[in-house]
Amino acid sequence: MTSTLLAWYQGLIFNADRRVAQATLVATLLVAALLAALAVAIFGPLLAIAAGLGVVAAYLALRSPRWGLTFVILVVALLPFASFPFRIGFKPTFLDAALAAFVFVWAVGLLTGQQRRFVGSPMGMAVAIFLFLAIFAFALGAANGRPSVTTIRRFAEIALGILLFFVVINTIRQQEDLEWAGRVLMLAGAGAALIGVLFYVFPEAWTVRILNALTRFDYPGGYGALRYVEDDPENALRAIGTAIDPNVLGGMMILFAALLAPQLFAPRPLFRRWLVALMFGLTVLCLYLTYSRSAMLGLATAIAFVALLRYRKLLVVGVLGLLLLLLLPQAQEYVARFVAGIQGQDLATQMRFGEYRDALRLISRYPVFGVGFSGVPDIDLYLGVSSTYLLMAENMGVVGLLAFLLAMALFFVMVLRTARAGIVDDRREALLLGLSGALAGVLVSGVLDHYLFNLAYPHMVSLFWIYVGLAVATVLLERTEAGAGRR
Repeated sequence: MTSTLLAWYQGLIFNADRRVAQATLVATLLVAALLAALAVAIFGPLLAIAAGLGVVAAYLALRSPRWGLTFVILVVALLPFASFPFRIGFKPTFLDAALAAFVFVWAVGLLTGQQRRFVGSPMGMAVAIFLFLAIFAFALGAANGRPSVTTIRRFAEIALGILLFFVVINTIRQQEDLEWAGRVLMLAGAGAALIGVLFYVFPEAWTVRILNALTRFDYPGGYGALRYVEDDPENALRAIGTAIDPNVLGGMMILFAALLAPQLFAPRPLFRRWLVALMFGLTVLCLYLTYSRSAMLGLATAIAFVALLRYRKLLVVGVLGLLLLLLLPQAQEYVARFVAGIQGQDLATQMRFGEYRDALRLISRYPVFGVGFSGVPDIDLYLGVSSTYLLMAENMGVVGLLAFLLAMALFFVMVLRTARAGIVDDRREALLLGLSGALAGVLVSGVLDHYLFNLAYPHMVSLFWIYVGLAVATVLLERTEAGAGRR
C-alpha cells in the first residue's frame, strides 16, 4: 500500500513538473514572438531578422572558439563593411563584434586554464614583433595628425586581425577543427563569389536596389557604388559583390580559389569533387569579372605554387584557363587591358607609377619607422599607394616592412620543409598546399595592390592572418603526428 501511494505521489510530482516545464516553454515562446513582432514593428523586418540572427550568432560564438572563427570568416566574406544601427561613441561593425567575440573566448579560456598551454610556433616571435612595430608606428605617427575615432577603430581592427594568428594556432589543434575551418572557408568563398557573379549579371537597377537595402547597415548605395574599368561607365562593368571594391574582391577570390584548387585532385577532398569543381569555377569566374589584373596574376602564382609542390595536374587547369583567355572573343578586351598594363600604356597603370614615385619620396624622408597611420608631417606628401609593401613602408618604415618580410620568409620555410619531409594525412596535405598557395598568390598580388595592409580593408587583414594561422596550425599538427609515429 505504501509503495503504491509513493508511486502515485511521484507520478503526480513528475506530471506537475512536466506541466510547469510545458507552461514555461509556451510562455517563453509567446514572449519571444511578442518581442519579435515588436522589433518588426519598430525597426522593420530586415533589421529585426538581423537582430535575431545576431543574438543566435553571439550565443554560439561565446560558447565555442570554433563558432567564433566561423562567424569571423562569414562576416569577412559576405558582409565585411556592415555596421550596427547604433553608436557607442562610434558605430561598431559586424567585423568588430565577430573579432571581439572570437578573441574574448580564446582569452578567457587561456586565463581560466581551460587552455593549458600557449602555442607560439617558430614564427610567433616574428609576428609579435611585427604587431608591436605596427602599434609603435601608430602611436608615433599620432604626432603628425590627431587620429579620428574611425582611424583608431580601424587600426584596432588591423591589430586584432594580426592577433588572429595566435588565436587560430591556439584553437585549431585537432584535425577535425582544421577540416571544419577549411570547409567554412570554401563555402564562404563560394557564397561571396556567387553574390559577386549575381550582382554582375543582374540588371544594374536590381543590384543598386539590393545595395540600397544594405545602406541601413552603412553600405554604399546608389549607382555610384557600381564600378567600371578605369571608372568610366562607358567601359566594362566590374564585379564588386559585397566587397564593393573590385580589386579587393579579386584578392579575396585568390584566397578562396587557391584553397579549392588542390581539392580538385586530392585523394579525399573535403566535399564531393563535383561540388569542389563548381565552387572553384565560381570563384575563378568571379575573379575574372573583377577585371583585376593583379588578382589574375596572383591566382596564376597560387596555382603554379601548388602544382610545382604536389598536384601537377593543376598545370593543365592553368593552361586551359590561359587558352580560354586567349581564344574566347569575350575575353579579348581583358587580354588587351592586361597587355596595356604590362606596357604601362593605360591610365590606371600610369597613375600607379605616379603613386610609386610619391611613395618612395615619402619613404626616403621617413625611412626608419614611417609616418604612422593618421597623417603626414609635410604638406607635399600624402598617405596611400597601390602596393602593400610600399604602403607598409609608408606607415611603419623600412623596419616594419622588414619585420613583415621576415615573418613571411619564416612561414614559407616552415611550409616547404614540411612538404619536403612528406605529409602523413592527405587531407592535411591538400589544406596546407591550398592555404600556402593562396598566401603566395596574394603576396604577389600585393606588389600591385594595397588591401593586405590598409585601414580601409581590415577584413582582408583578418582573412590573411587567418590563412597564415591555419597553415601554421596544419604544420604543427603534422609535426605532432609525425613525432608520435616515430615514437
